[in-house]
Amino acid sequence: MNWLHLVSYFFGGIFLANAVPHCVSGMTGRPFQSPFARPPGQGLSSSTVNVLWGFFNAVVGYVLVLRVGNFDVRSTSHVLVLAVGALLISLHAARHFGQFHGGNK
Repeated sequence: MNWLHLVSYFFGGIFLANAVPHCVSGMTGRPFQSPFARPPGQGLSSSTVNVLWGFFNAVVGYVLVLRVGNFDVRSTSHVLVLAVGALLISLHAARHFGQFHGGNK
Protein backbone atom coordinates (compact mmCIF):
# COMPACT_ATOMS: atom_id res chain seq x y z
CA MET A 1 0.00 0.00 0.00
CA ASN A 2 1.23 3.45 -0.88
CA TRP A 3 1.69 5.61 2.24
CA LEU A 4 0.69 8.69 0.23
CA HIS A 5 -2.78 7.19 -0.12
CA LEU A 6 -3.04 7.04 3.68
CA VAL A 7 -1.99 10.70 3.90
CA SER A 8 -4.68 11.53 1.36
CA TYR A 9 -7.31 9.64 3.40
CA PHE A 10 -6.20 11.47 6.57
CA PHE A 11 -6.68 14.86 4.93
CA GLY A 12 -9.87 13.63 3.30
CA GLY A 13 -11.21 12.93 6.79
CA ILE A 14 -10.29 16.46 7.82
CA PHE A 15 -12.11 18.02 4.86
CA LEU A 16 -15.18 15.79 5.18
CA ALA A 17 -15.54 16.53 8.91
CA ASN A 18 -15.03 20.26 8.30
CA ALA A 19 -17.83 20.25 5.72
CA VAL A 20 -20.42 19.25 8.33
CA PRO A 21 -20.60 22.34 10.61
CA HIS A 22 -20.42 24.75 7.67
CA CYS A 23 -23.17 23.02 5.69
CA VAL A 24 -25.39 22.57 8.74
CA SER A 25 -24.97 26.18 9.89
CA GLY A 26 -25.56 27.48 6.40
CA MET A 27 -28.58 25.28 5.71
CA THR A 28 -30.20 26.36 8.96
CA GLY A 29 -29.64 30.01 8.05
CA ARG A 30 -27.14 30.72 10.81
CA PRO A 31 -23.94 32.69 10.36
CA PHE A 32 -20.78 30.84 11.40
CA GLN A 33 -17.05 31.44 11.47
CA SER A 34 -15.16 30.76 8.25
CA PRO A 35 -11.81 31.66 6.70
CA PHE A 36 -13.58 34.44 4.78
CA ALA A 37 -14.85 36.31 7.84
CA ARG A 38 -13.13 39.33 9.41
CA PRO A 39 -11.03 38.44 11.31
CA PRO A 40 -10.59 35.03 9.62
CA GLY A 41 -11.84 32.14 11.74
CA GLN A 42 -13.31 34.46 14.36
CA GLY A 43 -15.84 36.73 12.67
CA LEU A 44 -19.07 35.40 11.24
CA SER A 45 -19.73 34.60 7.61
CA SER A 46 -23.18 34.50 6.06
CA SER A 47 -25.13 31.27 5.78
CA THR A 48 -24.59 31.32 2.00
CA VAL A 49 -20.82 31.58 2.36
CA ASN A 50 -20.91 28.68 4.82
CA VAL A 51 -22.91 26.45 2.47
CA LEU A 52 -20.42 27.17 -0.33
CA TRP A 53 -17.43 26.59 1.95
CA GLY A 54 -18.94 23.37 3.30
CA PHE A 55 -19.68 22.13 -0.21
CA PHE A 56 -16.11 22.91 -1.28
CA ASN A 57 -14.80 20.94 1.71
CA ALA A 58 -17.05 17.99 0.81
CA VAL A 59 -15.79 17.98 -2.79
CA VAL A 60 -12.14 18.11 -1.71
CA GLY A 61 -12.80 15.33 0.83
CA TYR A 62 -14.45 13.22 -1.85
CA VAL A 63 -11.49 13.66 -4.20
CA LEU A 64 -8.94 12.86 -1.49
CA VAL A 65 -10.77 9.74 -0.30
CA LEU A 66 -12.44 8.24 -3.34
CA ARG A 67 -10.29 9.40 -6.24
CA VAL A 68 -6.85 8.71 -4.75
CA GLY A 69 -5.86 5.07 -4.49
CA ASN A 70 -8.56 2.49 -3.77
CA PHE A 71 -10.24 3.44 -0.49
CA ASP A 72 -11.79 0.33 1.04
CA VAL A 73 -14.33 0.76 3.84
CA ARG A 74 -13.49 -2.79 4.98
CA SER A 75 -9.82 -1.91 5.41
CA THR A 76 -9.14 -1.07 9.04
CA SER A 77 -6.11 1.04 8.16
CA HIS A 78 -8.00 3.10 5.57
CA VAL A 79 -10.95 3.80 7.85
CA LEU A 80 -8.75 4.40 10.91
CA VAL A 81 -6.60 6.99 9.14
CA LEU A 82 -9.69 8.80 7.82
CA ALA A 83 -11.31 8.69 11.28
CA VAL A 84 -8.19 10.07 12.98
CA GLY A 85 -8.19 13.03 10.57
CA ALA A 86 -11.88 13.65 11.24
CA LEU A 87 -11.42 13.31 15.01
CA LEU A 88 -8.45 15.68 15.16
CA ILE A 89 -10.16 18.46 13.18
CA SER A 90 -13.33 17.95 15.24
CA LEU A 91 -11.44 18.33 18.52
CA HIS A 92 -9.61 21.38 17.18
CA ALA A 93 -12.88 22.96 16.04
CA ALA A 94 -14.55 22.22 19.40
CA ARG A 95 -11.76 23.98 21.26
CA HIS A 96 -11.44 26.89 18.84
CA PHE A 97 -15.13 27.63 18.25
CA GLY A 98 -16.08 26.76 21.82
CA GLN A 99 -14.50 30.01 22.94
CA PHE A 100 -17.04 31.92 20.82
CA HIS A 101 -20.10 29.81 21.64
CA GLY A 102 -19.61 28.97 25.32
CA GLY A 103 -18.31 25.44 24.76
CA ASN A 104 -14.97 25.88 26.58
CA LYS A 105 -15.67 26.42 30.24
